[in-house]
Amino acid sequence: MPGLRPAATTSGAGSAPVRVRVCAVLLHDGQVCLIRRQRPAGPQLSLPGGLVDDGEDPPTALRRELLEELGLDPDALPAPPLLRFVQDQETLRPGESAPFRRQHLVFTAHLPHDLHRAVARTEQDDHDQAPAVRVPADTAAGLHLYPAIGDALHQAARPHTTTGPLLLPAMTGASYQWC
Repeated sequence: MPGLRPAATTSGAGSAPVRVRVCAVLLHDGQVCLIRRQRPAGPQLSLPGGLVDDGEDPPTALRRELLEELGLDPDALPAPPLLRFVQDQETLRPGESAPFRRQHLVFTAHLPHDLHRAVARTEQDDHDQAPAVRVPADTAAGLHLYPAIGDALHQAARPHTTTGPLLLPAMTGASYQWC
């Protein structure tokens, strides 16, 4: 993935570090797998994934996160997850004064029937065991997702036709509200 740096970086004195988060649009039969977490202001639907650890490359981080959260080994897929989208985030979390910054690397993977059935129904590495739900991709596109890739979900379901990952509009306080 030329040009993408998984390590945390800073963009000036006093600015918050930018952490890289990997996540996956897991598709099967027109549905996408989402994690439904309960937040103080209501439910949040997230793509499964998490932060890239120091010294870890994004595909390795994605494999680790999918194994930890859903028991899914991407190495068992017919084709490896494909980096499709990049989305920057700089928002304020409720109750915090410093900007919350992330760079989201969004991969896509089409799950064959046997692997789709094997994906855990709850988030395995969360003490609350948040439900892993399957939602029609068309419906999910209109939901409040984290990261905010709803408008791009229709592209995620199609074969990859561009020469590199697409840069999605940034998540800002004007475009995204935390649950």
